[in-house]
Amino acid sequence: MWDWFVNFMTQVLASIQGFCGDWGLAVIILTVIIRILLVPLMNKQTASMARMQVAQPKIQEIQEKYADDPTRQSEEMQKVYSDLKFNPVAGCLPIFLQMPIFFALFTVAKNVPADASFYNILPSITASVSDMVASSGWIGALSYILFDVAFGVLTFIPMMMNTMNQSDEQKNQSLMMGAVMAVMMLWFGWSVPSAVLLYYDASAIWQVAQQKLITQRVIDKAKEEGERRMSGQPVEVDVIRKDKKPRPHKKG
Repeated sequence: MWDWFVNFMTQVLASIQGFCGDWGLAVIILTVIIRILLVPLMNKQTASMARMQVAQPKIQEIQEKYADDPTRQSEEMQKVYSDLKFNPVAGCLPIFLQMPIFFALFTVAKNVPADASFYNILPSITASVSDMVASSGWIGALSYILFDVAFGVLTFIPMMMNTMNQSDEQKNQSLMMGAVMAVMMLWFGWSVPSAVLLYYDASAIWQVAQQKLITQRVIDKAKEEGERRMSGQPVEVDVIRKDKKPRPHKKG
C-alpha cells in the first residue's frame, strides 16, 4: 500500500513538472493543491478550538465542582463538548492527512532525476543541506542553509500568531514550545532532501497567509456562536429559505 502511494505521488509530481517545467516549482504547486483541499478542514478545526476557548471558564468550573467525582465530571464535560460540537480527534485530522504526503516525499525525492532542481536556487532538490555543505562548502550551500533557516522560522511564526488570543501564561508556554520546535526543525531540516524543505516552507507560508486572511474571521464567528451556545441562546444559521407560493384554492 505504501509503495503504491509513493509511486502515485511520484507520478503526480512528474505530471506537474511536465506542465510547469521545473521540479522545485512542481513541489510548490503540489503543496498549494494540498493546502487548498485542506482549507475546509482547517477552518472547521479553527472554529472548534475557538468555541472551546469560550467554554474554558465553564470547563474549569466543572473540574473544580466535580473534582471528587471523575465519572460525573466526564459526563458534564461531554455535555459541553456536545453543545459546542467539539471533537478532539477532528482537530488532529489535517495534520494526519498531511503526514503521509510529507514522509512520502523522502522517497519521492530519491525517485526524481538527480539533477532535478528548483531553477538556479537549489541545483538539486534530492540533496540535503548536509550533502551540499560536504560537497560545495558553506558558501556553495548557502541557498540550502537559508531554506533550512526558513524551515525553523516558519515553524515558529504560526505558533506565535496563535498566541494573540491567549492569556499571558499560555502565551509564554506557547512561545517557549514554539522556540523549541523551531530549533528541532532546524536540526531535522539539515539532513532531509531539499524537496521536503520546499514542501514545508511553502506549506508554512500558506498557513501564515491563511491565518492573516481567513482564520481570524473564522475565530470571531466561532466565538460568537460559542457564546450563544453557552448562554442557551438560539444559534443563527445561514439558510436561504424559499418563499412558499400560496396554494391555489379549489373551486367548489
